[in-house]
Formats: sequence, C-alpha cells, structure tokens
Amino acid sequence: MKRQAFSLVSLLSLLLVAGSAIAQTVHVRADIPFSFAVGSTAFPAGTYDVRTIDYRNGRTLLLQAQDGKESMIVVSNAAVNLNPADKTKLIFNRYGDRYFLSQIWVAGETSGHQLLKTSREKEMARELARRVTHGQVEIRASLQ
Repeated sequence: MKRQAFSLVSLLSLLLVAGSAIAQTVHVRADIPFSFAVGSTAFPAGTYDVRTIDYRNGRTLLLQAQDGKESMIVVSNAAVNLNPADKTKLIFNRYGDRYFLSQIWVAGETSGHQLLKTSREKEMARELARRVTHGQVEIRASLQ
C-alpha cells in the first residue's frame, strides 16, 4: 500500500513538473511603434517575435525582428503575479523618449518573464528621474 501511494505521489509530481515546464514556454508577436533597448542593444521600431529557446528552464528567450534583421538571445527571471495576466503583452520601462524591454506576459498566466535592468538603464533611470516623466508602457502582443 505504501509503495502504491509513493508511486502515485511520484507520478503526480512528475506531471506537475512537466506542466510547469510547458507553462514557461512562450511565443508572442508584437508591433512595437518605437525604438527600444534590451541590455545594451538598440532595436528599431517594428514587429518582433519573442520565444522560448531553452525548454528545460524556460527562461532563455530569443527576441527577433520579423524581417530577420535584428535578433538577440536574453536570459530572463521569473515574474510572478497572483492574478493571471489580462492580455498577452510586452512591458517597457520608459525614461523620457527611451524605452527598455522589461517584462513579457501571456494572457491567463500568473508567471511571466522579467528582464534584468542593465547598468545603462539604472543610470538613465537615476539621471532622468530628476528631470522627466518616466513610467511603463504596455504593448499588446499575440500568441504565435
């Protein structure tokens, strides 16, 4: 009896881990109407795909322009919210007229992707916080 209970618990744990790995995969597309930065790399306005490329941990992402001219691999951290995302979206931190990709969310999910602020973004935030308005901007994205 104990062996059957252990087997059942093991099977449920395996299914839970497999389900969470699937939930961490992402493939979204967004039309971004402004130039933006990811880390120290600048990207022009355009249509971009963001997809998971490391299915083991789900945190390595490929950001690629739809025309294929610009691309970058970036590692993200988990972002968690108690309420599921109301829509699929990319969130940008805005400092004056400069935008930095910050988060990726999929509608209905409580976990998303958080990109780390680089020293460049932190410096810009400190410098511009004194002079101009800053905030976040959401761009609606679609599942692919």
